[in-house]
Parts: sequence; C-alpha cells; structure tokens
Amino acid sequence: MARPRLLPEPVGLHLAGLDTPPDWDAEFGFSGPLELEIGSGAGGHALEYCRRNPQARFVAFEWRKKYARDTLDRGNKMGLHNLRVIEGDARFIVPRIFAPGSLDVVHLQFPDPWWKRAHFKRAVIQPDFARLLLDRMKPGGLFDMRTDVKDRGESMLAILEEAGFVNPLGQGVFHPYDPEEVPSTRERRYLASGEPVYRGRLRKPA
Repeated sequence: MARPRLLPEPVGLHLAGLDTPPDWDAEFGFSGPLELEIGSGAGGHALEYCRRNPQARFVAFEWRKKYARDTLDRGNKMGLHNLRVIEGDARFIVPRIFAPGSLDVVHLQFPDPWWKRAHFKRAVIQPDFARLLLDRMKPGGLFDMRTDVKDRGESMLAILEEAGFVNPLGQGVFHPYDPEEVPSTRERRYLASGEPVYRGRLRKPA
C-alpha cells in the first residue's frame, strides 16, 4: 500500500485534549463493547474489524498523522460509525480518557520492534503501561497482540503476564492462528507467504 497523502484536518483532538474520560455512549451514539487499538498503522485491521463488528466502539491510536487521518477518512467513506481515530501517543492519552475497568478489548498489531538495544525503552509494552492497561480493562477483558518478531513477542508476553494478565495456554505460550479472527493487512501478507506470526490472547482475571 502506498503511503497516503497528509490530509489537512487533525483527527481525535477533541478526545486527546480531555483530562477526564468522555461519555463514550454520547461520543458514539450507542452503547456496546469499548475497544482500544494501540498503533493502528495503515488502518487495515481497524477498518475491517469495525466493518465486521458494528456493535464494537473502537478507538484507534496512531502517532503518524498521515496514517491516522487516512484511516478515519477511509472509515467515513465506508460508513463506519463505530470508529474513532486519535493521532497521538497512546501512552500519554490512554490514562486520561479511559476510566478504570472500562475497556473490553485492547488490540496491539505488529508494534515497532525497536531493534537497537538503546531503543528498547521506546517499546509500547513496558511494565508501567502494561499495569495501567490492566487497570483500565474490565474483568475478563481481552488483550490481543500480534508480532512477527519472536523474541519481542516473548518479551511482551512476559511483561503482560508479570503485570497480572492471565495466559490461558500457560506462561510464555503463543496462541495459535484462529481463522475467525480478523487479520491485519500485514498478517494476511504473512499468512499468504507462510511466514510466522506470534500471537497472544491474554485475559484480565475475572
């Protein structure tokens, strides 16, 4: 997919600037599961997931303005009323706009592996943020992650499990592919080529 042009209108600023959680029923105009995607990239997963799950209220974060704005633009053209996109760093905004125990699902699709050891601290799944996400999720809530880098997947599983998430398959065990799940554009490419994808589906204790 070619990189999108930068659309002029910022997206999600009315949410990113809040100091307290909004009324999500009023924001979306309906009630339903509240779901978060951290780093939606080019938007393939967010758009297809929202199309397949119109009952889900889906908030996607992407710090790259081109992709964030393009994703919302395409979602609007598709008539998706259940998608909100915020251009910004989820680590600083999520604590303010989601109340404890409010999130049903958190999605993390192929985060930047930050190859240089000096850059590991930039990785989105760090102990403090993992504990914060656990706090913001409902009991029984799902954390769904995918990566194509095995050691980063192992590291993320370890951090999430240490934070209190439960891996139903056992500590450090990746989740097998489920054809009922919605693959991102990148995951579909890996599936077509036979390259491995490492998945985790962890739960907050009920």
